[in-house]
Amino acid sequence: MKKKKTFDMLNGSIWNKLILFALPLAASSILQQLFNAADVAVVGSFAGSGALAAVGANGPIINLLVNSFVGLSVGANVVIASFIGQNDEKRTSLAAHTSVTMSVIIGIVLLFVGFFFARPILELMSTPEDIINLAEIYLKIYFLGVPFVMLYNFAAAILRSKGDTQRPLIALFIGGVINVILNLFFVVVLHMSVEGVAIGTVISNVFSSMMLLYWLMHETDALRIDLKQLKINDRILKRIAKIGVPAGLQGMVFSISNVCIQSSLNALGSDAIAASSAALNYEYFAYYILSSFAQAAVTFIGQNYSAKKYDRCKKITLQSFLLGGVTTMVACMLFVIFDHFFISFFTSDISVASLAYTRMKIILPFQFLNMSIEVFSSVMRGVGYSSVPAGICVAGICGVRLAYLYTIYPSIASYDNLLIIYPISWFVTVVALALVYFIHVRPKVYAHQAAN
Repeated sequence: MKKKKTFDMLNGSIWNKLILFALPLAASSILQQLFNAADVAVVGSFAGSGALAAVGANGPIINLLVNSFVGLSVGANVVIASFIGQNDEKRTSLAAHTSVTMSVIIGIVLLFVGFFFARPILELMSTPEDIINLAEIYLKIYFLGVPFVMLYNFAAAILRSKGDTQRPLIALFIGGVINVILNLFFVVVLHMSVEGVAIGTVISNVFSSMMLLYWLMHETDALRIDLKQLKINDRILKRIAKIGVPAGLQGMVFSISNVCIQSSLNALGSDAIAASSAALNYEYFAYYILSSFAQAAVTFIGQNYSAKKYDRCKKITLQSFLLGGVTTMVACMLFVIFDHFFISFFTSDISVASLAYTRMKIILPFQFLNMSIEVFSSVMRGVGYSSVPAGICVAGICGVRLAYLYTIYPSIASYDNLLIIYPISWFVTVVALALVYFIHVRPKVYAHQAAN
């Protein structure tokens, strides 16, 4: 298989290749969040706190509906990486075409669900009456572009399976610049509100996804996409689903619990919603840094496990934890220390800013727990145990948060007491994942090593 814009994951030093893989991936995700933050900043600065709260109230809904299916792209990444590790060009090509076809189908389904059920979903979440109309407008327009969001994620997963994290970054950067320019034009020049940033977001997603599709159509290896050959291969689909459905379920669990938390947050008023919308941007930044090393781990382990290099899998696991932990904690410390500076980009309202500082101080110092969840989960997916971390996260994340929200929280309801459930649920989940990994999963991987 020809090598282009990629590197050898099966031989040589690991840590530097993890960094080379993860940094463009983290940059892509952070860049995406920066452009999303541009939506929030433009709306907050030029359209008011009501529009800011309306955009923020949609975040958990979008994450729930989109991220639940983006998890399937993780399955595509693992499956394609394993075929590359086996040097199986035929199945690599089948998996790539199946992945692109899946993205289109899933995107169209989500478009209809999100567009036609926007109002009922917002009402179900107890979205305040003073912002629900604006929130509905933003959500409906956003979902018109969801097919392109799905196409981008699956196309990026295909490229990343062979170590190419640079072109997804380039496509995202170009789309993001377009997004910022359109945001400013629609909101500042044309005096539009949330509909302006929503339209800008849709157009930018179209550009990013079309760039990746164009590149895939002009690949010179087994990942080349021929539009005439787009179809779903049943066997490949089952393999992708075996990894991707549990990964999607895990993402859904996080999102469902966040939707429930958002409902409780909505009850605290528009200031609390706007503050969380501002602070969340930095939580996303931290998450994308830590998740980049988790995604590096699943891709590297996917190739090495298929190539029966089990000792190398152990080294990848350890180094992913170390690199992910250090980078995550450094970023979070900077966000907390300079919280006033960072929040000033999103709001000048003193009461909103104060609540945003509080959220950052409660949640960001514990993001290393979230990092551990992602790396443990990715390592287990890479060796074929995708259902295990999904099941643990259902209980540890969703279960703990819902139990807290509907038993303890009502009697102590406050902004601070709502937020502490994040680090508590992370801690419970990390402990469970660590026990299962070291007692059950890791010994089985080593058993394969001994047998070979």
